[in-house]
Amino acid sequence: MSSRKRKSRWSTAFHLCCTIFCVSHSESLDINLPILGDTSSSIVSVQQEYLIGRSWLKAFRARVPEYKDPLVKEYLEHLLFNLATYSQLKDTQLELIIVDNPTMNAFAVPGGVIGINIGIFNYAKSEDQLASVLAHELAHLSQRHFARGIEERRKNASFGMGGLLVGLVFAAAGNADAGTAVISASQAASLESSLRYSRSNEREADRIGLETIRNSGRDPAAVGEMFEQMLSASRHIGNRPPEFLLTHPVTEKRISDAKNRLLRFPKKYYPESEAYNLIRIRTMTQNIDSPSEKVKHFKHQLQNTYFNLDPIKYGLTLSLMQNGDYEEARKILNELVTEDPNQFIFKYTSIELDISNQHLFEAKNKIEKLLTMRPTSYPLKFLNSKVLRRENRYDEAIKILKDLSRERPNDPDLWYQLAEVSGLAGDISGVHLARAEYFILVGDFERAKLQLSQAAKLLRGDFKHFAIIQQRLQDLLLIQERVANL
Repeated sequence: MSSRKRKSRWSTAFHLCCTIFCVSHSESLDINLPILGDTSSSIVSVQQEYLIGRSWLKAFRARVPEYKDPLVKEYLEHLLFNLATYSQLKDTQLELIIVDNPTMNAFAVPGGVIGINIGIFNYAKSEDQLASVLAHELAHLSQRHFARGIEERRKNASFGMGGLLVGLVFAAAGNADAGTAVISASQAASLESSLRYSRSNEREADRIGLETIRNSGRDPAAVGEMFEQMLSASRHIGNRPPEFLLTHPVTEKRISDAKNRLLRFPKKYYPESEAYNLIRIRTMTQNIDSPSEKVKHFKHQLQNTYFNLDPIKYGLTLSLMQNGDYEEARKILNELVTEDPNQFIFKYTSIELDISNQHLFEAKNKIEKLLTMRPTSYPLKFLNSKVLRRENRYDEAIKILKDLSRERPNDPDLWYQLAEVSGLAGDISGVHLARAEYFILVGDFERAKLQLSQAAKLLRGDFKHFAIIQQRLQDLLLIQERVANL
């Protein structure tokens, strides 16, 4: 190996080690102290909630598939963080996990973890309806219902947080009760009292969630509309309703309460979100197996619809792309871009089409142009790394992915992609280090330990790199212990 290549490999390992050190350091930062007068903190402190939630998330990721579309992830993150600024949540260290599951579910885990199934887009007809679900979950967090639930239950029986969080794992995977009202099998004797407390939590979360929706300038009527969508879904699904409805029971009274609260607010027009309509179509096209059937479906819709055609045309474009009909997809997409040149989603999809059709030069030019307007766009940067990878420009792709991993250290897919590109570049230590971070995030600690050990062997001759890896191995033992103690 030439001295230049050797220097490049050591440089890559150094930067990756520094990135990993930053991830390790962020996990050990002190969390805000409990608020004085918060009686729930005597049972579970805010710091404990944070550590519990982040440990639980690693265990949860080991059991469920995550939804990976960067465009959808960024959209949902922006929506969640925008709502958080109008909520009562004091600590906005939030982590959003999107489960690749077509059913309806949403949940809040202590310590700032919010989860949703991608299937929720099948039920929420507008952005404000989806926002009402997220605002409700933020209210569970801001009111610390997990800690208050433990405090209440200890009056009747002794409950371990492990049992509650194990229930959450099965819940979000679609196997048992979820959210802050989790009841494990061993707690069946106290089911009735726990459900009563859960319902009081739900009423409080409804009220505070509605305040968040209104404070954010969204339509408060969307809360009741989403309840009606849920109730309708429960009537048409069969004997077992979606998991969300098991822990967020929707009744006619709950709907009427939401509507009665609207009487306090003046009537106002709330415009639809075009971005939401397009993102919703995007998720729904990805959840259907046969592209050719989707093409027929959207063409039929176009023939029988006379307004708001852009989402239908967009769905048809995506279906044609999946079916390999790139020329027809390009024709429709060009029409959409011409009619709405400022719509980022159309321009992003145009780049995806270029990449699928191996028009890499065109894709690269479009990415560079859009990055001048959106320099912090995670989806654009990720697309850029894909183009560079296809052009065999691996070192440049690695740089982009390393930068993204520093910005989004808790995104497993970024570490996975970084490991893949590092392998193509021949950077074996980089492969091991990136794989280790991926395995830590998805709760596979033994494989993470093996990857770090392999990296340590390769970098034993460099004291600084070796020391960072040894520290990360110590961090891993602590993380593993926290998860084992849930």
